[in-house]
Amino acid sequence: MATNPVQTEVDAQYLYQQLAHHEEDPAIAEVFRKMSDIEGSHIKAFAAKANLTADHVPGPSWRARTFNLIGKIFGYEYVLGVMMDTEKSISNAMVATRQKQNQTLTGTEFNHVEILRSIVEQSPKVTGHQLARFEKRHRSVGGNAIRAAVLGGNDGLVSNFSLVMGVAGASSGGAGIVLAGVAGLLAGALSMALGEWISVTSSQEVYENQMQLEMEELETNPEGELQELALIYKAKGIPDDQAQKMAVELMKNRTGAHAMLVKEELGINTEELKGSAMQAAVYSFVLFSIGAIIPLFPFFFTSGWHALIFSVVVSTIGLFLIGAAITLFTRRNIWFSGFRQALFGLIAAAITFGIGKLIGVSIAG
Repeated sequence: MATNPVQTEVDAQYLYQQLAHHEEDPAIAEVFRKMSDIEGSHIKAFAAKANLTADHVPGPSWRARTFNLIGKIFGYEYVLGVMMDTEKSISNAMVATRQKQNQTLTGTEFNHVEILRSIVEQSPKVTGHQLARFEKRHRSVGGNAIRAAVLGGNDGLVSNFSLVMGVAGASSGGAGIVLAGVAGLLAGALSMALGEWISVTSSQEVYENQMQLEMEELETNPEGELQELALIYKAKGIPDDQAQKMAVELMKNRTGAHAMLVKEELGINTEELKGSAMQAAVYSFVLFSIGAIIPLFPFFFTSGWHALIFSVVVSTIGLFLIGAAITLFTRRNIWFSGFRQALFGLIAAAITFGIGKLIGVSIAG
């Protein structure tokens, strides 16, 4: 579905206003207010292009209001990250469209993404400390946590819904279905938690090893690392002489030089290394379990076809809601995404139910 540019700018202005209102740091709040003003000018331009009067400009969409609700509950840092991710997606779509139409890229396609960083850097009210704090927040938070919540719940719901339907097709006993469902919930949740723990831990160990090697190179070959720093500055467009002087100055502080090389040469964000592997594992366990319990809980209260039908109904609703939640990031039609997710989940459950029926008949025969 094509993105409505007026609605996109209205949502962005609304969310930047909310970010400014809830930001405790006055300098950062001023940045958000400037961004809101810029989005307001975009709204006027797009509305004029679409021949819309001020009375016909739409208000904030349900997506924007949902993000604002998420910000109130979990913190507005999530909202900023999601907005930037969304703007990157829109910019990528703009580039793809122009390439498809054989139009020349002007280099301004990602201005909407980069403008926030530019305002922060150019604002005289923002100190270096505040800038570092802002950039750290921008890098380390965002839509990833919310996406993980949606996808974790989806994995639990689809896998256990299919398992419950398969066992239901193979047997008529409610106790067997409950036992299989609980086993599937625990097995899946523990597997997800262990996988997340291993993923986070192994990534941290790999990065820490690379960082240690970089420190050893600084100690054993400072001249070589000095030249690397100079090359990094030159790649940013700094003249050769100035780049060399900046590299020499930075090498006086080995910790600073190491941090620069880790960031620019290795591409490692040290903030991400501070994440807790155990916390990630617990989140994965909980999110998977929430999704997996949905198709199972009707069998705790009833049995037979009543429980089966009830399970299908609540699972379908859950699948639709997950599909609708995904549109927060894809900006697709909420009904299309919701019904598509429900359809695919029902097909998976129907296949396992049919296989279960075949197996049950075969064993009984």
